[in-house]
Amino acid sequence: MDSLIDAIQQTPGLFVLLSTLIGLLIGSFLNVVIYRLPKMMENEWRSQCLSLLEPKKEQAPVTPLNLATPGSRCPHCDHRIRPWENIPLLSYLLLRGRCSSCKSHISIRYPIIEFVCGLLTAVVAWHFGFGWQALAAMVFSWSLIALTMIDFDHQLLPDNITLPLLWLGLLLSVGGLFVDSHTSLIGAAAGYLALWSVYWLFKLLTGKEGMGYGDFKLLAVLGAWMGWQMLPVIILLSSVVGAVVGITLILSRGRDRNIPIPFGPYLAAAGWLALIWGAEINQTYLEFSGLA
Repeated sequence: MDSLIDAIQQTPGLFVLLSTLIGLLIGSFLNVVIYRLPKMMENEWRSQCLSLLEPKKEQAPVTPLNLATPGSRCPHCDHRIRPWENIPLLSYLLLRGRCSSCKSHISIRYPIIEFVCGLLTAVVAWHFGFGWQALAAMVFSWSLIALTMIDFDHQLLPDNITLPLLWLGLLLSVGGLFVDSHTSLIGAAAGYLALWSVYWLFKLLTGKEGMGYGDFKLLAVLGAWMGWQMLPVIILLSSVVGAVVGITLILSRGRDRNIPIPFGPYLAAAGWLALIWGAEINQTYLEFSGLA
């Protein structure tokens, strides 16, 4: 084992390759998280509501649903997905994007998420090199992918992911892995309060809710991981990209302006870029604005 670790440390290309393979496997698991976690939360909310509204009524048994059970099945024919049919990217290519039983199309988003997860993991491994920073940044990246897709699908940023990620960022700052504890704590508070303030100002002026509380928590996560100094760049990047995408959707697809567009994916993308190239982006911004 020691010789393997030494080989990985001394051979950056090997570390990137192994990290990419792990990222592909994690991407396959993230597909399960993205699909099932909102359903698990919905089942829990329904059960809690029924318990409050009808406390004496015995609830009907429901089929257990978690990230491990039941096994993955085709949504069209209920065919159980066998292990060889669940190899990241490769199975999709071998099956030509169709179920092996009913030949129904398999959504292209599954291999795309696996590919993106593998690619981002490879970038993290290449950027940070072998060490604790790389491992932490990989967990950070995987979590942002899950949050991005869940928010895109359901306009929801689950506390099941954001809160553990927030605490992890604060705990990592104790050892100064990315930033020190002082910077991390202020970053978490400033990140939450920044969007919280915008939310209430917008609501007072328009009577509408411009974003959800999950967005506040996600920016708090980014502040905890990267410190308060990165928050202006993250907010600027996410706002610009969000505005461009939103305007494009309205003009090209005739999207109703009253239909909310999730802000979490843009925060997540900006946060990931800031983690990898934040110092360079910050310096470029300061030079461009004439502040440096």
